[in-house]
Amino acid sequence: MPRYIIEREMGTIDMEALPGVGQKSTEVVDGMEGVTWIRSYISEAEGKIYCEYDAPNPEAVYEHARLAGLPVTKISEVAMEVDPTMFR
Repeated sequence: MPRYIIEREMGTIDMEALPGVGQKSTEVVDGMEGVTWIRSYISEAEGKIYCEYDAPNPEAVYEHARLAGLPVTKISEVAMEVDPTMFR
């Protein structure tokens, strides 16, 4: 299954609204076949959220965002995953 990094330009991030946004995203992904939300990284300084998803294609990622009411600035397919243990 392809893995994607999604960049979301949010502007000011309302941290108090985050639980509700996360709940909505989870509800939507639970209703989609083959789409898995792995994790997200929040940069308050940049006003961006970077999300990691497994999905069959970018269109599925866009559909999730549309249904969840989330912006998508950019989708990048991950070609290879590396970590420090691979180089020791």
